[in-house]
Amino acid sequence: MPAAALKSKPSPTQSTAKRPVLLDLPCVPVQKRPLPPGRPRQWYVTHNRRLKAMRLAIALLDSGVYMPNQARNETIRDTAEMIGVHPPSDTTCHMVRAFMRYAR
Repeated sequence: MPAAALKSKPSPTQSTAKRPVLLDLPCVPVQKRPLPPGRPRQWYVTHNRRLKAMRLAIALLDSGVYMPNQARNETIRDTAEMIGVHPPSDTTCHMVRAFMRYAR
């Protein structure tokens, strides 16, 4: 019998993390790295919009907004103000709802 078959699988409620996950500071920004040079300007605009939408989607989920239909533009903009991000455009708000929809 292979050695992999002898290992027991963790139960569904057992954590498989190697170290404990700290949830004290969920909004700590990661260290920024420079973006790759030589791309068209639209690539940078879209990239930064995706990052902003992801930050907002995470903040909404942390605040208890779990469904995309709960995240109206006003709610998203209030969350942006709460976490210290410039108010998002309608396009970014749409992207936030798309992230929440497809993350399921």
